[in-house]
Amino acid sequence: MPKVLIDGDACPVKAEIYKVAERYQAPVTVVANSYLRIPDSPLIKQVTVSDGFDAADDWIAENADADCVVVTSDILLAERCVKVGAIVLAPNGKAFTENSIGAAVATRAIMADLRAGAVGEQIGGPPPFQNKDRSRFLSALDEALVRLKRQAKMTPPPPPPRP
Repeated sequence: MPKVLIDGDACPVKAEIYKVAERYQAPVTVVANSYLRIPDSPLIKQVTVSDGFDAADDWIAENADADCVVVTSDILLAERCVKVGAIVLAPNGKAFTENSIGAAVATRAIMADLRAGAVGEQIGGPPPFQNKDRSRFLSALDEALVRLKRQAKMTPPPPPPRP
């Protein structure tokens, strides 16, 4: 069964994820460093991790697999999850794939170097989140869950254990 893992601390599309997941009856886990309010639903749970560096990322990466959708804007977390076969989506609907993650990691490194060398200068971050991003995300999440459900139906169940 497909599941959704959310890097929850700064995710602007949690409400949308909850609605789509309910429609597909896909369990959702919101992972954060502090308590976040979540809907009262048996399909939705929150995991609060320590405030240690990358604790939420580590939990998500350790629990991601080929049967899940990971929602994050963290490129290094996306890379870790893509490596284990998860479908990874940014909140703006952009999919991180085996073909695109290398370029995304390289761009992130270049931008970090530019920011480090720009003493006293402002180097812009990502563009503001817009309604078209939300719409693109909803479409991408819907498509990802449909794909995972189809794969689950096509995979034969394991044989029963021998007595």
